[in-house]
Amino acid sequence: MRSWAAEELKYVNLPDKRLNKRLITIVENLAAQPSASIPQASGDWANTKATYNFWGSERFEPEDIIDAHRMKTAERASSEKVILAIQDTSDFNFTHHKSKTYDQGFGQTCSQAYVRGLKVHSTLASSTQGIPLGILDQQIWSRKPQKKTKKAKKQVSRGIKDKESKRWLTGLVSTELAIPTDTTVVTITDREGDIYQLFAYERETNSELLIRAKHNRRVEHEQKYLQAAIAKIPASGTVEVLIPKQEAKSARTAILTLRYGSFTLLRPQNSRPNTHFPPITLNIVFALEENPPTGVEAINWLLLTTLTVNSFDDAVRCIRWYTYRWLIERYHYVLKSGCRIEHLQLETADRIKKALATYAIVAWRLLWLTYFSRECPDLPCDNVLEAHEWQSLYCHVHTTSTPPTTPPSLQQAVLWIAKLGGFLGRKLDGFPGVQTLWKGWQRLQDIAFTWKLAHSSPAFETYG
Repeated sequence: MRSWAAEELKYVNLPDKRLNKRLITIVENLAAQPSASIPQASGDWANTKATYNFWGSERFEPEDIIDAHRMKTAERASSEKVILAIQDTSDFNFTHHKSKTYDQGFGQTCSQAYVRGLKVHSTLASSTQGIPLGILDQQIWSRKPQKKTKKAKKQVSRGIKDKESKRWLTGLVSTELAIPTDTTVVTITDREGDIYQLFAYERETNSELLIRAKHNRRVEHEQKYLQAAIAKIPASGTVEVLIPKQEAKSARTAILTLRYGSFTLLRPQNSRPNTHFPPITLNIVFALEENPPTGVEAINWLLLTTLTVNSFDDAVRCIRWYTYRWLIERYHYVLKSGCRIEHLQLETADRIKKALATYAIVAWRLLWLTYFSRECPDLPCDNVLEAHEWQSLYCHVHTTSTPPTTPPSLQQAVLWIAKLGGFLGRKLDGFPGVQTLWKGWQRLQDIAFTWKLAHSSPAFETYG
């Protein structure tokens, strides 16, 4: 049976077939030990050197690595009537590596000049049930260091092609090119994506937008501005939304009051004089938490969308889909904390970019396993785990040398893996998170490797 990595990268087309095979091997090794160092994950010096040489090659670009995964993502998306394309930007900080300088391709990620790193903008495809389908676009860049001047110079208005905000349009175009026309794709962003050019862009017929508003835009209404105009509309009902755990804040359920309507947005007043921005009519969904817990900031979402919103159910659908925006934050979290990208000892930005493109596949796989097991709990686990993985897992948990002939359910297997990573599984603990899963997954790989060695005789085949 082909490994999941070989299947995922079956469309890979690097300049040499040996490079294709090497990429598959690297992904397999990193997926088995996502938090380990490159030497640990590679297993020996030969594989370690081959991995470093691969990322140091000048024969291909980072985009060539992600292309094969993007094609497989599009293949999964083609089986869905609607998918969500969730965009977000994250900063990767390499300041603690003294060798990673501006000369090596790193740049500022914030206003503090001493901070060196890379900015990464990802577009993650998801089903409307919240299952991550893969990465559709990944943009990586560095900012040049900003020089301070004694006198502030007058800012010259720039077109979007000269701004970092063009990343949102690039992600949209990449998504439209990747997804087949018979699948509707809904681009979702947070407040940073609230740029007029995104709404004014001439999209494909299967392309929709769902953007959280940052600006209180001018509208054709007696109230003149959007927030005041939508507040005049009577509430249509309430909906419960699960707010996930964030840092020191526990997960909670918020009750949101919904209002919705259609408004025509006027041209931004600060737009360039020679730029033609026609008025744009959008549907608006306003969700407000009127009675938040003491000391907790109220949920206040003003969503701009091209989706049809003619009923309360339509508004609830927009809210539910927007909540899946947290998936992209979890994805970047897995890259940073699970795959430990910021700890890589690669000296140049070009090598880091190739490593990021490789780890992008690993991070998606971990995230997919977490949410797929929740949506398909009764599926036999051999749809995800190889025979030696689920058999060794079962025997380790039950302290036996004989695995069952029928594999356990996916939900049960994932719970066992999470417990290997420290998940307690108490009644109020809910589903295991991606952090305990990647820790448990690393332990499982060690257990499964030993099991496979011990059962390499023909008798092992009777268990498969």
